[in-house]
Amino acid sequence: PRSAPPTPFSPRTSPDPIMFSKLSLALIALALTLLSSASAGIIDFEEAGGLADDDSLETCWKNGALINSTLASLQPGDTFVFPNKTFHVMGGLRSDGLTDVTISFDGTLVFSNDIDSWPKNENGDVFPSLIFNSPKNVIFTSSGKGTLDGQGGKWWGLPGIGYLRRQENRPRLFEIASGENILVENIFFLNSAYWTFWVHDVKGLEVRFCDIEARRTEKDKHTLIDITAFNTDGYDVTGRDVWIHDCTVWNQDDTIAVKDDSQNMLFERITASGVGLTIGSIGSSTVKNITFRDCHMHNTYKGIYTKFRGEGGVIEDVTYENIIIENPSQWPIWIGPAQQSDSNRLCAAHPCSICWPTVPFAECNAADSQYKNILLKNITVIGGKMSPGVIMGGTSEGMGMENIVFDDVVFQDPSSKPWGDDYYKCEGVTSGVAKGKTWPVPPCFDDQTNKDKN
Repeated sequence: PRSAPPTPFSPRTSPDPIMFSKLSLALIALALTLLSSASAGIIDFEEAGGLADDDSLETCWKNGALINSTLASLQPGDTFVFPNKTFHVMGGLRSDGLTDVTISFDGTLVFSNDIDSWPKNENGDVFPSLIFNSPKNVIFTSSGKGTLDGQGGKWWGLPGIGYLRRQENRPRLFEIASGENILVENIFFLNSAYWTFWVHDVKGLEVRFCDIEARRTEKDKHTLIDITAFNTDGYDVTGRDVWIHDCTVWNQDDTIAVKDDSQNMLFERITASGVGLTIGSIGSSTVKNITFRDCHMHNTYKGIYTKFRGEGGVIEDVTYENIIIENPSQWPIWIGPAQQSDSNRLCAAHPCSICWPTVPFAECNAADSQYKNILLKNITVIGGKMSPGVIMGGTSEGMGMENIVFDDVVFQDPSSKPWGDDYYKCEGVTSGVAKGKTWPVPPCFDDQTNKDKN
């Protein structure tokens, strides 16, 4: 049974419960069962001819072709089951217009790492590993914890060198385009070559009890070697009414990324380590009504990260609440331009260089876009290698940050590198307030803290 999609809420306060009651879910499940029982079918991939435990290229192609033909044949009420075995497949799996079906990954799908054989379009761009176009009322599930293994290591190549060779022409692991009322649960997404989970233009999405992992090593930190598994984003989403909860992610890029033109999203009870609980990068669109709460970030690279890549965008009505950030390697808090390079010149500023401020002549350019009504509440940062953060608004008239509130944003043993006693790089803020036990206070904020309690 599927939970109801999230409903709009005000990020100024904690959202009200947004799911149906257990009784309602039980009634819905019963109704769906009665309606679909007459025509529903269960299709077992192995019984249909799928070959398990064979990683030959011939089998990868055969399994891939069988998956595509089976997806194309599914009818409303059907369940497509991958049994608890390992199936090697070629990428380019695709489905169009699935409605009212369930796909159960009870076993493991291992995608081929034969880069030369991977299917591509006429321009040489690789196809995603698995894409679903315009699905409606579809459940992606598992009877235990199914695995989608992207075998990203070969695509990443040698640290640093692999990116210069392939840049971003690598397959996404799991993609949904223009879906409606989608549930994803109990799936382990392993070592994607590129973005792991990309759901865009969605109307109603719930993700629960899923895990993402992208690692070069097993070390409990993001080493210089690990972090070169570039672009292995975790949960990337655009659209309306999204609820992602009780999930984990350890990767080498944005752990969660809310992309352009998104509204009404709630992310809670997430254990994440990577390049941040992120909104962005955002271009000229508006993103609003986004909440992250009750999250734990152990040995992460970045912590809270919001970013513009271009001009004319708006990020507003955003709450980060009850977040613990432990031992961040880089910035615990970043509200400003995107720190990224979109070329093979790794220190290029698009608009802010990833080499800034440590590499001489590296640039960080403010984006002429606007932040409004951003609340950070009950944020605890423990340790870290760099100063608390960067808060950088637009410099053009009318583009300063408005109503930025830090309430009980507390650092334990913060580093002063590189901003010294200021702790923050803070500019382009029209109105910012620090409240409660917040410490240290960004120098461009109005200090309304309870100083006697700090």
